[in-house]
Amino acid sequence: MAYPTARTSPRRLLLATASSLIATTLALSGPSQAKDAKEAKPVTWEDILNDQQSNDNVLMYGMGIKAQRYSNLEKINVNNVGQLRPKWSFSFGDEKQRGQEGQALVHDGIVYITASYSRIFALDMKTGKKLWSYAHRLPDDIRPCCDVVSRGAAIYGDKIFFGTLDASMVALDAKTGKVVWNKKFDDHGAGYAYTGAPNIIKDKTTGKVLLIHGNSGDEFGALGKLYARDPETGEEIWMRPMVEGHMGRLNGKDSTPTGDAKAPSWPDKDGKKVEAWNHGGGAPWQTGVYDEKTNTFVIGTGNPAPWNHHYRSPGDSLFTSGQVYIDPSNGEPVGFFQHTPNDAWDYSGNNEIILFDLEKDGKKIRAGAHADRNGFFILTDTDKLTARDGKINKPEALIAAYPFVKDITWAKGYDLKTGRPIEVEGQRPPAPEAGQAKGKSIVVTPNFLGGKNWSPMSYSQQTGLFYIPSNDWTEDYWTENVTYKAGSAYLGQGFRIHRKFDTHVGALRALDPKTGKIVWEHLENMPLWGGSMTTKGGLVFQGTSDGFVKAFDAKTGKELWAFQTGSGVVSVPMTWEDGGKQYIGIASGYGGAVPLWGGDMADQTKLVSQGGSFWVFELPTTTASAE
Repeated sequence: MAYPTARTSPRRLLLATASSLIATTLALSGPSQAKDAKEAKPVTWEDILNDQQSNDNVLMYGMGIKAQRYSNLEKINVNNVGQLRPKWSFSFGDEKQRGQEGQALVHDGIVYITASYSRIFALDMKTGKKLWSYAHRLPDDIRPCCDVVSRGAAIYGDKIFFGTLDASMVALDAKTGKVVWNKKFDDHGAGYAYTGAPNIIKDKTTGKVLLIHGNSGDEFGALGKLYARDPETGEEIWMRPMVEGHMGRLNGKDSTPTGDAKAPSWPDKDGKKVEAWNHGGGAPWQTGVYDEKTNTFVIGTGNPAPWNHHYRSPGDSLFTSGQVYIDPSNGEPVGFFQHTPNDAWDYSGNNEIILFDLEKDGKKIRAGAHADRNGFFILTDTDKLTARDGKINKPEALIAAYPFVKDITWAKGYDLKTGRPIEVEGQRPPAPEAGQAKGKSIVVTPNFLGGKNWSPMSYSQQTGLFYIPSNDWTEDYWTENVTYKAGSAYLGQGFRIHRKFDTHVGALRALDPKTGKIVWEHLENMPLWGGSMTTKGGLVFQGTSDGFVKAFDAKTGKELWAFQTGSGVVSVPMTWEDGGKQYIGIASGYGGAVPLWGGDMADQTKLVSQGGSFWVFELPTTTASAE
């Protein structure tokens, strides 16, 4: 097979609008026979717990329970990465290309990779041969806001689990791809979906292994909910809403409301909650992490709905646009930190929280790191947020907040005494005047797609730095009148995204969490929409929207290797070892939110070829065996 070494000839990328994407009719298919699948060893909780220390498997989204995306492998390193070459590639096939945002898992010789339109493939690790595939039977009226993506799967026992665009969670036999169970959790016609990778954790209190997942749909006024299920049967154990005052469930019965039952952080009128509270957003659509020490599940919560803050004022719109800490035994929230109170900019709070030990002022602090769409790198105290002290909202847990993108306009920083942002007057878009359809336009940086969107950053235990795929861009922003209608966009905002600098949009930045200093940055002409990975070999890997996979020196940021995959890379790299040799795996296929929502940036995507494939890279044998 001949592999491309430079950009393929550009052809016009056929971009659907968000509304036409909603109406897309999807082809139907099911699992093919896994004739060559071998007997796989069941995945245990101990295997998952030790995922970051294990080199021959990748069992978690985030490459470990702390989601650091750091590998101890060093066979591929700064001295030899320039000789990296393709070992094999696999095409996802047919017309269902679009954005490929998945991170692969590896277990017992098999690579599991999810793909657009709620598909998953099992591939032979050594050859790339397809062992089985499964394509979920999607209805015509799905409503994904931000492309038909799937970011990954979870594995436990003899099953693979992944969510679908019609608001279902599916368990497949890891050997054959056959459906074991399929649980519909909400109404896809009202905008509910799931694009993230679920979590497997073990609750120390009950001894039960749990499958935990959320939902998508903030842009349609979906109510954010977090679910825990029995991985064997799919039956719901608990459900926790992410909007204050809504009722949770435990073992099929009402349990407790989230926060205060009267929801004082949301407005009411004549003793009744206004419309926004009923469709309040807060969807936990990304993947969480597990703090084993305190037996707490941690996940980001989405933006409140609608975006127009005038429909939700006064109040902070708890528990949206922040990070929530959940007791897995009963689904009760024990801690919350809000990144953007009464979020007026769709900054959301879903971006990953990475758990790590922060050395600061001679002390070691168990910390959570979060690079928010609002442009600030936020450090919180994990012990404060996991304390079962009867208090949920804990702004005092803030350690530091550093800007990681340029020229933030909406806030000057954070007040470390109150834990709240110091907002800039005039940066909340004004409401429409009487008789007007929209309000006065203002200029906001970063725009609603964020200083960093879903694309996960990584943390190196070797350098102590975070590697953040970020973007410098701005927008014109204005309010609009809006009324909730099931299945329709529920925004109340208008926008137009623009470039901010002629030199770049994307910037891979290495940030020191002790000081907030940007140690180095690598600039890209197009937005960065995929995640990073770092290794003990002194490397950082990152895909780019114009089709490259790149490797950088983790200390200096020097680009050491690049390979053109033929389509934009908006996925997450991973690595594993087999037979003493290290491999790098990454999906290629351009899409995601930028072509649909990106304004001037969407125009750039017309130059990017569509695609759908998974690539595996290796060193030549003589190089791989060298010291």
